[in-house]
Amino acid sequence: MHIGIALPTAVRHADPRVIPRWATAAEQAGFATLGSTGRYAYPAVSDTVALAAAAAVTSRIELLSHIMIAPSWPAALLAKEVAGIDAVSGGRLTLGIGLGTRADDFVVPGLGLRGRGKRLDADLRTYRSVWRGKPVAGGENPAVPDGTRHIPLLFGASSEAALQRAAREGEGFIGPSVPAPMAGPSFDAARAAWSAAGRTSPPRLVALAYFGFGDAERSRATVHDFYASHTLTAGLAETIAGGVAVGTAEIRQTVAAYQDMGVDDLIFLPSADDLDALTQLADCVLQGSAT
Repeated sequence: MHIGIALPTAVRHADPRVIPRWATAAEQAGFATLGSTGRYAYPAVSDTVALAAAAAVTSRIELLSHIMIAPSWPAALLAKEVAGIDAVSGGRLTLGIGLGTRADDFVVPGLGLRGRGKRLDADLRTYRSVWRGKPVAGGENPAVPDGTRHIPLLFGASSEAALQRAAREGEGFIGPSVPAPMAGPSFDAARAAWSAAGRTSPPRLVALAYFGFGDAERSRATVHDFYASHTLTAGLAETIAGGVAVGTAEIRQTVAAYQDMGVDDLIFLPSADDLDALTQLADCVLQGSAT
């Protein structure tokens, strides 16, 4: 199982200047993947901006959005944006996408919550057309340069229709950021969807887990703040916040739980923008020497 760390893009008012330093430190520490969580209606750096900054200051670590709310974007624009990030990184971006659930994240006129599933199906065709270098809007020019690749797609999904889309269109599945014991059924559902779709290769399974060191209540309050919304299922913010792994023992228990589930990747999401937390996590899960 590969272990990664997310950029602090889900931390309220995180210092934007920490993003490139965080990315550099994550690569130097030996994390396999550098992730980013994105919302529009939250006071933090956009996931596209954060990933672009990370692409510019790293050379080896995989970049992953987990997840980007794809239907809130005009499809052709997002396809060009992520193609540029991937190109700057030298082909290290994996695009994790999902439908989104909060109305305030959908600010582009005509691109609201309603109909976003069908819209995403059309968007996926647009992404691939853009990445193939097809001319834009009936003109002569493509949106991307020669050599642009088809970016690998992972999906965050919970409904049956979304799981079917993931198995039809993607290379893997990103699990929910709930406590590990609650996440297991979602990975089983992804495996079943892949099998039902006749996929010969298993899905890449990516788990997400929040972590912190020191003040447990502060860590959990930060995570709760990101998820608190009337559009979410009642109690979900409390569930996610209550599952934050705080301290060495809980973090290592989380690693063991996901190893037992057979996931391919575990991405730890920070509850603070403090670089010391990144170093402590590396010591804990990569070298095993944290105290």
